[in-house]
Amino acid sequence: MAMALAEAGAAVALVARDTVKLAAVARQIRDSGGRAEAIVADVCDEAQVARARAVFSEKLGTGLHILINNAGINLRKPITDFTLAEWNTVLGTNLTGTFLFCREFIPLMKGRGYGRIINMTSMMSHISLPGRTAYSASKSALLGFNKALALELAPDKITVNGISPGVCDTEINAPLMNNPELKASFLARIPAGRWGQPSEIAAAALYLCSEAAGFVTGTDLVIDGGWMAQ
Repeated sequence: MAMALAEAGAAVALVARDTVKLAAVARQIRDSGGRAEAIVADVCDEAQVARARAVFSEKLGTGLHILINNAGINLRKPITDFTLAEWNTVLGTNLTGTFLFCREFIPLMKGRGYGRIINMTSMMSHISLPGRTAYSASKSALLGFNKALALELAPDKITVNGISPGVCDTEINAPLMNNPELKASFLARIPAGRWGQPSEIAAAALYLCSEAAGFVTGTDLVIDGGWMAQ
């Protein structure tokens, strides 16, 4: 998504905990002629999120048009095996982190006449599987969060939407992709017969962030290869 937006002309601020990965993506964008700044922060930490806003304003100015909350974590296990700390980690990253970034950065979007927020949801916001209690709880909560925020920000010409990927070829799904049995089982349930690709999610984000999507708000775009149509 960052690459697609940079290619479309956006100056991009990348936020994550991993300085090595941040630097690599920022370098890739710059090498392609775009502008990218790397900001190290843990989305679960209120003070770090506030500091991320300060660093953003220092490096890219006080205005913001697009905010994508994409940090996510998934722990797959029976509920009886969950510790409270693990539960809080999943909810903190997927839900509370989104709240913190929205609360901190929305003031930079107001008054500009144009704003786009994408809070990444999931196919597991709509359906679920065994062992996904924390993940589904966090992602389902974002559906309601997005609707309420969309209504709140509509007068400011800021849209708020979700993108719900199905099973995609990303790091979070490595435990599925690296297990031949699980991989075959999941592929059998995807009518398209393949994993989704990050570029397909990026294309959807590019649309939702564009002027063409100005009348699209408070909704969720499912990109799952047909899984939920069954």
